[in-house]
Amino acid sequence: MCEKCKGNFYITTPIYYPSAKLHIGHSYCTVATDAMARYKRMQGYHVLFLTGTDEHGQKIEDKASEAGVTPKQFVDDIVTGERGVLDLWKLMNISYDRFIRTTDDYHVEAVQKIFRKMYENGDIYKGTYKGKYCKPCESFWTESQLVDGKCPDCGREVQDAEEEAYFFRLSKYADRIRDLLENTDFLEPRSRVNEMINNFIKPGLEDLCVSRTSFTWGVPVDFDPGHVVYVWIDALFNYMTALGFQNDKYHDLEEFWPADVHFVGKEIVRFHSIIWPAMLMSLDLPLPKKVFGHGWLNFNGEKMSKSRGNVVDPYILAEHFGVDALRFFLLRSFPFGSDGNFTNEMLISTINCDLANDLGNLVSRTVAMAQKYFGEHLPAQQLEDPEKDAELVTMLRELRGKYEEQMEHYAFQNALSEIFKVISRANKYIDENMPWVLAKSEENKPRLARVLYNLLESIRICGGLLAPFMPDTSAEIAKRLGDARMDWESLGQYGVLSAEVATVNGPALFPRIDMEKELQALEEMNKTQTAEEADPLPEPLPEIAFDVFEKVEMTVVKVLACEKVKKSDKLLKFTLNDGTKEPRQILSGVAKYYAPEDLVGKTLVAVTNLAPRKMMGQLSCGMLLSAERGDKLNLVMLDDSVPAGSRLV
Repeated sequence: MCEKCKGNFYITTPIYYPSAKLHIGHSYCTVATDAMARYKRMQGYHVLFLTGTDEHGQKIEDKASEAGVTPKQFVDDIVTGERGVLDLWKLMNISYDRFIRTTDDYHVEAVQKIFRKMYENGDIYKGTYKGKYCKPCESFWTESQLVDGKCPDCGREVQDAEEEAYFFRLSKYADRIRDLLENTDFLEPRSRVNEMINNFIKPGLEDLCVSRTSFTWGVPVDFDPGHVVYVWIDALFNYMTALGFQNDKYHDLEEFWPADVHFVGKEIVRFHSIIWPAMLMSLDLPLPKKVFGHGWLNFNGEKMSKSRGNVVDPYILAEHFGVDALRFFLLRSFPFGSDGNFTNEMLISTINCDLANDLGNLVSRTVAMAQKYFGEHLPAQQLEDPEKDAELVTMLRELRGKYEEQMEHYAFQNALSEIFKVISRANKYIDENMPWVLAKSEENKPRLARVLYNLLESIRICGGLLAPFMPDTSAEIAKRLGDARMDWESLGQYGVLSAEVATVNGPALFPRIDMEKELQALEEMNKTQTAEEADPLPEPLPEIAFDVFEKVEMTVVKVLACEKVKKSDKLLKFTLNDGTKEPRQILSGVAKYYAPEDLVGKTLVAVTNLAPRKMMGQLSCGMLLSAERGDKLNLVMLDDSVPAGSRLV
C-alpha cells in the first residue's frame, strides 16, 4: 500500500450465473458496487472491486446439451460473446478491478485444495443425499421446507433426488453463526438478520450437501472420482481465490482479506451469512467484515424477469436514456436495502425532474449567464451579500460531510438526496437574486459576478460528488467549468474555483423527454421482444384415464378471510366458504403475487377432496387452482355470480 493511500478497501458483487438474456435487474447490484468502489477511490483508498461469473452446475450442463455445445462453449458465449456479461459491464461503465470465472484454472485448483482441507479436518464427510432438489435454484430442500410442495425460493416444481454425496457439517457451527448474526453488525440491514434467524437458525441448521454425482460439469473432487464439488464451495470461495488463496495466480490475500463488504441480493443472503462464514470458521480463516443484502429490482411488484410486460433490456434503455441516467435512476429511486419497483414511467419522470429540470437546467442557465454577461471569464471584482449568500454557502460547506455519512452506510439514495437539496437550493438562489436584473446596471456587476460564482461553485461541488454515480456526467461538468478541481479534498471546501473561472458552453446535459412519445416507442419494442422471448410452454404431462380425472373434486369457493402465515413469506391462509356449513382452511403459496386484503370476497376454485396436510404447523384442507407461466402465477377466479359449493364439470 502506498503512503498516500488512506487504506485498502475490498468490495465484491456476487458472481453471476450466466444467463442467456440479461435485463436491467442484473445491473442493479453491480452499479451499486461500482458507485461504492468509485467513492472509496475518490476518498483515497486502494480499492479492489471483484465481480465475475458462476459457471458450473447441472443447469449449465443441461442447457449446453440442449444447445448442442459443450458447457464451456456455452458459458464462453454468454460471458465473452456479443451482449454477454462483459459487454454489459462495459456498457454500464463498471470499473471492476478483477473478474473471476469459476472455470478459471487457478480457481479450480484452489477449490480442490479447499475441499480436501475441510475433508481432512473432519468437517466434510461422505453420506447419501435423499430429498428434494430444485434444478433452477440448484438447491436441496427437505419436505418440510417446501411450500405447496414446491421450491420455497422460486416456486417451481422440485424433483426427488437420491445420490451418494459429501456433506459439510454446517450444524456444527449453528451456535457461532447465530451469535455472529445476533450480536454483531456482520449482516445488514437488520431485517435480513431476522429473516435468517427465524427461517433457518431457529428451525435448526442441517448439514449441507457439497458434492454431486448426477452430473459432471463442475470441479472434480480429486480424491474421489465421480464427485464434483457443489456450488456452495465452488462459488463462495471465489472471494478468496481471486486474491490468491490456495493458488499462485494472485498474491494480494494479505493486503485485501478480509473483505470490507460483500454486496448480495436478498435471495442469496442465506449462502453468504450462514454457509460462507461457517466454511471460513471450518478453515479458521477471518470472516468478511460485512455482508449487505440489498432488495430486488421488481417490475410491477414482482421480481424482474425476461418476460415482464415492458422493456427492461439494458441496451435499449441505455440507447434511449443514456448510461449515466440509467445508473442514476437505479440508485436514486430506491433505498438499497429494500425492494424497488421499476417502471419506464418512473425512469422518464426521474430523468425529467432531477436531471433535466434540476441539474441540467442549473448547469445550462449558469454557464449561459456567465458567458452572456461576462464573456470568457468572471471578473475578479465580486461583491458578497452575507444575508443572501449565507444559506447556500453553508449548505455547500456541509454537503460533503452529510454525503459521506450516508455513503458509509450504503444509503445511496440518501446521499443523492443530500446533493439534490443543494441543487434545488441553487436553483432557488437564481430566482432570489435575479441575475438578469442585476445585469441591467453596471454598478451591480460585482454582485452579479458573485452570484454566478456561487452558482458555479455549487455546480462544481455537486458535480464532483455525483462522480461515483454518473462518472461521464461529472467529467462533462468539470469541463464546463474549465476543468475545475473535483478531487475529494476540494469537494469539502467552498471557494476552490478561481474568482476568474472560465466556463465552456455545451449542449443540454439531459434534454427533457416526451413521456407519451417515448412510452409508445418502448411499448412497440416490447411487443416484439415479448413475442420473441416469451417463456416456453411446459412439457405436457402423461395422459390419464377419464375415471382418474373424475375423482378430482373441483369446487367453487368464496374467500371469507385471508392473511399472511407467520414466519413464511410465501404462504397465505384462506378461510373459504365451500357451500357447506363449516368454513374450509387452505394454505397457498401465492403471497408474493397477491395482497391478502385484495382477495377477500373473490370467487376461486379449489380441489376439495385432497387429504389434509400440515404446512408451517397449520392444517391445509385442499388446494387452490392457479395458472403458471414462467415467473407469473394467477389464481383461477370466476364471476362472483357463481355460488359457493358449485362443482366444475
